[in-house]
Amino acid sequence: MFGTFNTSNTIAAIATGNVISAIGIIRLSGNDAIDIASSVFHPSSGKSLTEIPDRMLVLGILNDAKGEVLDHCLCTISRAPNSYTGENTAELQCHGSPTVLRLALEALFECGARQALAGEFTKRAFLNGRMDLTQAEAVIDLIDSETDEATKNAAGQLGGAILRRTDGIYCELVDIISHYHAVLDYPDEDIDEFRIESYMETLFKARAELKSLLDTFERGKVMKSGVKAAIVGRPNAGKSSLLNALLGFERAIVTEIPGTTRDTIEECVTLGGVKLRLVDTAGLRGTNDPIEKIGVDRAFLAASSSELVLAVFDGSEELSSEDEEAIQAAKGAKHRIAVINKSDLSQKLDLNHIKTSFDTILTVSALDKTGLEALDKEVSLLFPIPDAPAGEIVTNSRHADAVGRALTSIDEAISALKSGTTPDIVLTEAENALSALGELTGKTVREDVTMRIFERFCVGK
Repeated sequence: MFGTFNTSNTIAAIATGNVISAIGIIRLSGNDAIDIASSVFHPSSGKSLTEIPDRMLVLGILNDAKGEVLDHCLCTISRAPNSYTGENTAELQCHGSPTVLRLALEALFECGARQALAGEFTKRAFLNGRMDLTQAEAVIDLIDSETDEATKNAAGQLGGAILRRTDGIYCELVDIISHYHAVLDYPDEDIDEFRIESYMETLFKARAELKSLLDTFERGKVMKSGVKAAIVGRPNAGKSSLLNALLGFERAIVTEIPGTTRDTIEECVTLGGVKLRLVDTAGLRGTNDPIEKIGVDRAFLAASSSELVLAVFDGSEELSSEDEEAIQAAKGAKHRIAVINKSDLSQKLDLNHIKTSFDTILTVSALDKTGLEALDKEVSLLFPIPDAPAGEIVTNSRHADAVGRALTSIDEAISALKSGTTPDIVLTEAENALSALGELTGKTVREDVTMRIFERFCVGK
């Protein structure tokens, strides 16, 4: 029978999900994590797990709550503070059977561990000083990343890119504030008086750094959330065929019968390195069919609420009144691309009438999947990547808000210095900027903000 421990702070969770896989991982963290793991895992060498060096993979036998063999697997331990969470940790690497993982987790609970909450491992890493808050948030951004660019940027932030950009500013503001307080609080001491020129130089440098960081946020939003895009056009122009060609599989039903697509179909596709949240809409035409009419109304709504519209025209047909509907629908979007489809057929469409309504006109064959490279390039030009190293693109609205508030306070401090106002105004604005940067990295973050951040996480991370 397993022993029991005073382990109210020791957590355990399956880190690899409840699916069959080659490997399944269970993590533990807390004061008694290694002792609890040693109760269910026995190294083949005959040693106790507590005798094993840190970060060494050890082969052994995993037992269930009754002491019966569950698996022959691997285990590694890390002692505080040199671990992911800053606490004692253990990791069991089992064969990926959900049943094995469940029974092993139950055995760990019987030994005194408790179920970890969502994001609790990373939250402990933050609270124990193993990472700042921007790095902690980068963990879930890396897990959620869907493009190469987003993955590299999240990895850079996990490595501390945002912290490095702002930490120097934070330290310089601390120097200014401490000097101001020293002069104001101890007027009789031999302390250098205020030197506006040196402060101004520091504040201008901080302003330039923060503005450069904040200017990446527009692209950062695209990187993180993607671009809402709609495909519009008259029936049988090839909208659904284009969607299928971009996706690489038959997502939408394609027939020669007009009105086949009656509702919006939403899929994500990466084009030009940009994640597009692409909506294929019903063909735009007048109709007495009440169901099809709903689909047409939704098509106009999807176009008006999208940042990018791909208006598809049948190049083998002359421009029709229904094509005019597509042109009007596209006008509500910030970016508009006319996609002339069916380049594999003889072309009859006069492009002069539509070129003034679109940023670009491209010719493709959705059937043959030709011309899609040009579309890929055009999307990349519409949503360019900032000239910033990976990790230094702001993707998080909380980060942008904190940097923006710090920037505003720096501007106010500069204005106060220029106008020759009393030093306490400069001091107040510098302290406000310091507070905003503290919220960014977690030095001064509120508990409710921390809770909201880690609610996004999955259990086991």
